[in-house]
Amino acid sequence: MDIFMYNPFSVRYDFGNLGTPCTLLLLLQLDNVSDMNTISTTQQQQQQQQQQQHSSVCFLMGLDSYQPLHSSALSHPQFRQYLSPGFRIGRVSNLRVMLQEEVPKHSAKLRIPHVLTVAGSDSGAGAGIQADLKACSARGVYCSTVITAVTAQNTVGVQGVNVVAEDFVREQLKSVLSDMQPDVVKTGMLPTPGIVKVLCQSLKQFQVRALVVDPVMVSTSGDVLAPPLILASLRDELLPLADVVTPNLREASALLGRVPLETVADMRSAAKLIHDIGPRNVLVKGGDLPASSDAVDVLFDGKEFYEFRSTRIKTSNTHGTGCTLASSIAAELAKGSSVYSAIKIAKRYVESALDYSKDILIGGGHQGPFDHLMKLKNVAVKPFDPKNLLLYAVTDSRMNKRWGRSMSDAVKAAIEGGATIIQLREKDTDTGDFLEAAKTCLDICRRHGVHLLINDRIDVAIACDADGVHIGQSDMPAHIARDLLGPDKIIGVSCKTPEHAEKAWMDGADYIGCGGVYPTNTKENNVRVGLEGLRSVCEASKLPVVGIGGIGISNVNSVMELGVPSLKGVAVVSALFDRECVFTETQNLLRVIMDSIK
Repeated sequence: MDIFMYNPFSVRYDFGNLGTPCTLLLLLQLDNVSDMNTISTTQQQQQQQQQQQHSSVCFLMGLDSYQPLHSSALSHPQFRQYLSPGFRIGRVSNLRVMLQEEVPKHSAKLRIPHVLTVAGSDSGAGAGIQADLKACSARGVYCSTVITAVTAQNTVGVQGVNVVAEDFVREQLKSVLSDMQPDVVKTGMLPTPGIVKVLCQSLKQFQVRALVVDPVMVSTSGDVLAPPLILASLRDELLPLADVVTPNLREASALLGRVPLETVADMRSAAKLIHDIGPRNVLVKGGDLPASSDAVDVLFDGKEFYEFRSTRIKTSNTHGTGCTLASSIAAELAKGSSVYSAIKIAKRYVESALDYSKDILIGGGHQGPFDHLMKLKNVAVKPFDPKNLLLYAVTDSRMNKRWGRSMSDAVKAAIEGGATIIQLREKDTDTGDFLEAAKTCLDICRRHGVHLLINDRIDVAIACDADGVHIGQSDMPAHIARDLLGPDKIIGVSCKTPEHAEKAWMDGADYIGCGGVYPTNTKENNVRVGLEGLRSVCEASKLPVVGIGGIGISNVNSVMELGVPSLKGVAVVSALFDRECVFTETQNLLRVIMDSIK
């Protein structure tokens, strides 16, 4: 079975099967579902008759219910604008029956996002083709290559360049473009005007969704990688074809005839002037901007300017940052992101990789490479350990707003105070904002080796690659969540009775949350189970249990001293996040918990 996930950013995910030979349209929870179903009363009556006759309905799969959506509504422009070419709409007659059907052996193969990089080879593997391959792998897309030059270089500098013959570059391009149909082409080092011409001819012959041009002329370390003759070819032939061009300050200056660029205002002016050459989006990178304490990049899309700011990482391991950023942008575009979102995600990835790699030592030169595949080594990918439930911090958007904190600030303070696992529970945040915030929080958690779960929103958990979800009794059943998330993600289930606990175990959950133990204002109409109810659930549960509901520094001893082996910790909301200093409250609460279990 094919399952396609749609989200507001046009990112398309392809997942494994749910146990049915039908094609299911799996959509993110939408903020304005009614807007997509604007049909006249007469049309609705006709559709109801057709549904009764044929029982053929497409399904919008939300998180709390399965809502039928007639297939004719899918022609609405607000829906169609997000569909990828070739997107197929399946028909099912009964969702409950459908979920019980078996998977056919001949289910269709899934297409994955594909980036073709056209660039030079770096023998030191920090930049060029090697950086592109690693960046695309880290961002979860397939990457094919066309090599334009072979360089001899290391952390000291570039010792030699051997340019690949133009005819052979043409042959490589034809081999990949004619057969493998990449979604996005990313270019790096193009050492001769002839190679630029060959590339432009190939791109006109074989259409791709987007072209990302990293106009490599001068490396981050200052080495000249392309002669001045290349400038005219880039300006006249390649840039007018580009969807995104990503010059650093030196390259932007060279493209504009050596105009000095020393301020953000200069960068804005340069972006506009380069846009006039023909590319649809220009991102001028200000990593070397002397007047800025942040790493600031400026995007101009022909109408608006956007600034992307991030912390300047103090490290000499910056070789290949330009290649990596451009490849990451290409990867996100291949997934279906908008240009703005692609740049934002790519910049965050590069910042995280630089921070992770700031102290590694490879080579004896002045500029080393960084570790693109940090995610494979990150301790946050460790298997779930019930001991991690000890101090379970659950965020609340209203409390963060009351105290003037962002979600990421709250998460960072809780982790630094000693929280052992984080859950994002955000009921009042739009899907798009929540997704972006979740990605930021996930980066923080990964750096500290702490698992991050999403409350209820399985769509957001999948989209940001969170470590798992926590779901309630009225949400999607845990066994379906497991089918969607796969075997390695963490699933927690809220339970109030031993029967709930037994079902959670049978459905494949990893732990259960039991409460409310004490009165709480964070959940309306929440039925209390009390200490004895918590005890009975713990005694019946085959899974580790975390107590939740009104627990704080004044009563946590009573919870932890129940003495039931399956009780592994407490989940806390108000006692941490409805306080002036999250860090201090977390530290103090952890100290009391540790004292109670000695």
